[in-house]
Amino acid sequence: MKIVEVGSNPTYRTEFLRLPVRLYQDSPCWIRPLDQDIEDVFDPEKNKHFRTGECVRWLLQDEAGRTIGRVAAFYNRETANRHSDQPTGGVGFFECIDNQDAAFLLFDTCREWLRSKGMEAMDGPINFGERDRWWGQLIRGFDREPTYGMPYTKEYYIRFFEEYGFQEYFRQFVYWLPMPEAAVKHRLHPSVFERSQRTLNDPQYEFRHIEKKNLEKYADDFQVIYNKAWAKILGQGDMTTEKSRAIMRRMKPILVEELMWFGYHDGQPVAFFIMLPELNQIFKHVNGKMNLIGKLKFLYHKLMKTNHKAFGVIFGIVPEYQGRGIESAIALAFSKIAWQTDFQYKELELNWVGDFNPKMNRFAKMLGAEIIKEYSTYRYLFDRTKEFKRHPIV
Repeated sequence: MKIVEVGSNPTYRTEFLRLPVRLYQDSPCWIRPLDQDIEDVFDPEKNKHFRTGECVRWLLQDEAGRTIGRVAAFYNRETANRHSDQPTGGVGFFECIDNQDAAFLLFDTCREWLRSKGMEAMDGPINFGERDRWWGQLIRGFDREPTYGMPYTKEYYIRFFEEYGFQEYFRQFVYWLPMPEAAVKHRLHPSVFERSQRTLNDPQYEFRHIEKKNLEKYADDFQVIYNKAWAKILGQGDMTTEKSRAIMRRMKPILVEELMWFGYHDGQPVAFFIMLPELNQIFKHVNGKMNLIGKLKFLYHKLMKTNHKAFGVIFGIVPEYQGRGIESAIALAFSKIAWQTDFQYKELELNWVGDFNPKMNRFAKMLGAEIIKEYSTYRYLFDRTKEFKRHPIV
């Protein structure tokens, strides 16, 4: 077996994309990611994390020169010590045939490269970027299609990671909830309705979905709530007005007004519940290519409204307003539209809820949602005598 660096070699870059196509050709739930989405991760012009970090990717070839594995290793100087007692890099985009020696060779290659860069541990499988993409090893839910940006991985990878010495750093849950009133109402405790109704009837509060014509206003409201509710928890700096508006502009082509909700108290933004159409239900028809044919297929399925699944992106409440029933009120306000018989979206997945975030887990359960998929994010300490610590509770 031989490790080769992908670099700028066009043949190797193509192989990096094609290996999963061969590995998952008999997996009915696997959805091929868009090639461009994967390539963008490794493009310094498009991935801002190259400004403060490095990334390298490799292929593993057998004696006949056939690709049998792939992996990437990376680190970010700004985040290497976040929630850590040691500088920690990352391992991601791991794919491999069912051969432990091959898998361990890929892990060894990542470990030694990261060690040479001053790292003392590695998390994986993760992304060289934000946590909402390509993050975690699927450990439950192999009979379910992945939501957009989430990995679908081989079950035998669990054995590879754990036998190599990786330990679970945290677990991520994906919750599922049917939309129609008859399907969801019996899941909710009566107290949810009572509490939310009191808040909805309070004239100081207002809950409404966005309007595209006022997108900048909602971008600014998103910025305010995010900076108070999430920025410190995620260990990131405050979101700028420029960034929040850029996020909204990027989402504009796909967002649905009735899926993005904001809550206000005396006119001030205090909560959001951001959902989007589940794009993998369309992208699964384009085979990873957003060329002319892929765009036409995307347009067809969008116009014909063939997608009936939405997914929750992020939920947040300004800290001083938490515990006042706002979470149930914003959900009930949304339900008045979701329970209409002609509403396009019939099911909702709440994506990426970490086990270290009890508030989000309580919110999901309050809605009557059930866990249908689980992912593990593992950590491997290079010093095998050092005490292992899980992700802190937020």
